[in-house]
Amino acid sequence: MRIKEVRISGFRSYKDNTHVYGFSPRSNVVVGRNGSGKSNFFHAIQFVLSDEYSHLKEEQRLGLLHESTGPKVAHARVEITFDNSEKRIMAFDNPEVKIVRQVGKKKDQYYIDNKMVPRAEVVNLMESAGFSRSNPYYIVKQGKINELATSPDAYKLKLLREVAGTRVYDERKEESLKILKETIHYASYFSTLETLVLESLEYRK
Repeated sequence: MRIKEVRISGFRSYKDNTHVYGFSPRSNVVVGRNGSGKSNFFHAIQFVLSDEYSHLKEEQRLGLLHESTGPKVAHARVEITFDNSEKRIMAFDNPEVKIVRQVGKKKDQYYIDNKMVPRAEVVNLMESAGFSRSNPYYIVKQGKINELATSPDAYKLKLLREVAGTRVYDERKEESLKILKETIHYASYFSTLETLVLESLEYRK
């Protein structure tokens, strides 16, 4: 799975709709003059895919909107199209999957293939494909390589599980086991209750 296209509008230095496409399935290099929007391009990707921009307050959302002379933009929108030809996102048979995040003064909305969804659905979808939003190493900033190299083994194992996409299944397994335990408890309770009722009816005879 890889990023195929990115569309940005109203986000920081990107006022008008900007379409970036033609990414190589291997390595890509973004070049440009100072102030041309290179950093904000990567911030836009993080805005959709990482936890760094989750749970934004109104003031923080307004800070992401493009500011310049002329009419103010109503919202910031970033759309990322993923190549799903290898069916890494198993919930979709489509060769492409589009994930959109749009924020305004009052709203923070997510879309998958033009359908509005809760944030949790986007998180689960990406983790099932092996992409953890909480993993800070998909976009490696200065100093992070050394931090990872010197981190404890337990943290490295946790990170590997997140990258492999197994953490989401472990969490769902725990939830399922909890529900199963509660179901067994209630089944036992109702079985005992049924026995007592039958004994009471038998006694009344």
